[in-house]
Amino acid sequence: MSTFKERCLSLRRKGYTLPEIVRLTGKPKTSIYFHIRGIALPQEKLARSRLVSGARIRLYAIARKGKSVREFERITTWEPSSVLLLGHLLFDGEIRRGVCSYNNRSKALVERFAKLVEMIYAYPPSLYRNEDTGVTRIAYFNVELSAHLKERALALLRVIHSLPLDAKREFLRSFFDDEGCMDFSFPKRRKIRGYQKEVKILAIVRRLLGEFGIEAKIVKPNEVVLTGKENLLRFEKEINFSPGVYINGNRSNSRWKIHLEKRALLRMAIESYRT
Repeated sequence: MSTFKERCLSLRRKGYTLPEIVRLTGKPKTSIYFHIRGIALPQEKLARSRLVSGARIRLYAIARKGKSVREFERITTWEPSSVLLLGHLLFDGEIRRGVCSYNNRSKALVERFAKLVEMIYAYPPSLYRNEDTGVTRIAYFNVELSAHLKERALALLRVIHSLPLDAKREFLRSFFDDEGCMDFSFPKRRKIRGYQKEVKILAIVRRLLGEFGIEAKIVKPNEVVLTGKENLLRFEKEINFSPGVYINGNRSNSRWKIHLEKRALLRMAIESYRT
């Protein structure tokens, strides 16, 4: 009877692969490999083995496609916090395959976005700061998370009109924090303006503002505008800009030449009306 070593060598010379010898002998890989490691497989057998291995890997990859080992809590109800998170992704955010990110100059908004994501996803983000513009990009790399948030964001646009007022308020807050500005130059200009390339979103914003008693009009190209003391007062009371959201005083065309909170500038505009 041949010894274990001789049997391993014989099988290898006949072109058997390591896994095949394991099945035939019932012995561990390490024990077999010690004896056959100096004998290469024939080129034809080696090429066939690679094809089989590659096919197996591709099948596994297909099965895993769109899935992540990092779990998260799915958004199944339209809580105000969920609406605020999705609003930020719709306006100053980006959702692509495998990554969702948010870009803003405001430290307060970037930190708020991170806290909102923490409610459903426990893993830390990647942070990138553009020193020239002062904009910070906060990104989360997860193929399942990005697919879920994209689906939920699109669904939000379809259902926002039917949600409670507190959810609508957070949607508008995310829009004006991300896309809005306070255009104030006494005595002629007192406007809140919001920019958005998709006119259908501007129409949604205008309609939602109306539910809070705020009149707005859509002006080309791609902006919604609020004017008049009563509208500004209602906006301040119902929506307002969030604390820590500033105008950029470093811009070459800045009228104020200092950083001012948008909510403070709104208050200045309101107080500039004659009582």
